[in-house]
Amino acid sequence: MDSNSVSPMPELAPIAEFDKSPPSPPNEEVPMDDLPPPPATISQAEGKKMKVQRTRSYESDDHERGACEWCEYALVITLATILLIGVSALTIFWVFYYRAGYAWADENPAKQFNLHPTLMVAGFITFSGFSVLLYRICRCFRRIYVKLLHAIFHALAFPCIVIGFLAVFDYHNKSGINNFYSLHSWIGLVAMGLFGIQYAVGFFSFLLLLICNKGTAGFRASLVPVHAAFGILTFVLGVAACLTGLTEKALFDIGTERYSALVDEAVILNTIGVSMIAILAVVMYILSRDKFRAPETRDGHIRASVDL
Repeated sequence: MDSNSVSPMPELAPIAEFDKSPPSPPNEEVPMDDLPPPPATISQAEGKKMKVQRTRSYESDDHERGACEWCEYALVITLATILLIGVSALTIFWVFYYRAGYAWADENPAKQFNLHPTLMVAGFITFSGFSVLLYRICRCFRRIYVKLLHAIFHALAFPCIVIGFLAVFDYHNKSGINNFYSLHSWIGLVAMGLFGIQYAVGFFSFLLLLICNKGTAGFRASLVPVHAAFGILTFVLGVAACLTGLTEKALFDIGTERYSALVDEAVILNTIGVSMIAILAVVMYILSRDKFRAPETRDGHIRASVDL
């Protein structure tokens, strides 16, 4: 045997591969009592029935809520309308039944004075009240139509206030009575001044500037809350002026003794005053209810109030 030759390596047996699969768990039986109960099965028909019932209950709640809101809306708007018209009608009745009607003549200045309470109530309360409530009453109208109606009611109130002021001013001069000395006259002057400014600014800003609608939209939108706030203030001052004027009329013409005895005329005057307070309360309640506003002007969308 050649010493330089190398004997071949013997063939090795293949290395057995380790089984990488996890060992099988021991066969242990789990008691049936320890298993959770199977979920309750609901048929498809029962599921649809439950869904329909749940949907109907939600819809019925929405309908009930909507019906309640509409009933509230109709109630307060109807009440406000009756009070606004009724207070002027009651004032006219008081003048004709207890104060001998109206006149504009030098021989009977007392009848000329009767124009003052009637026209001031009509201007500051009836027409101004409807003008304030138009944005709650006419919720389905186009914005431009509501603006025009708002301007028309203010246009009706304006001559009433002016003629009523001239009637009492001329009456005082004819009767030798001083002007602008009482709290009633001071409140009335402030209310008339604010009304004139409001009318001029509103007519110019919200009607004339519509000629350039897009260019002035930002300015008009910024003016809306200011105009609305001063409009409410003017209405409140108008009610205050009418109330103080009725008190003066009762004390001066009826007299403290007859007024304290609560004669028929005193009852009528007190009823007119209570009606004014009720009007103020109802109007402020309507204005405070955001749900009575038009849908497009809710949630602070002031810009919608200046668009067409």
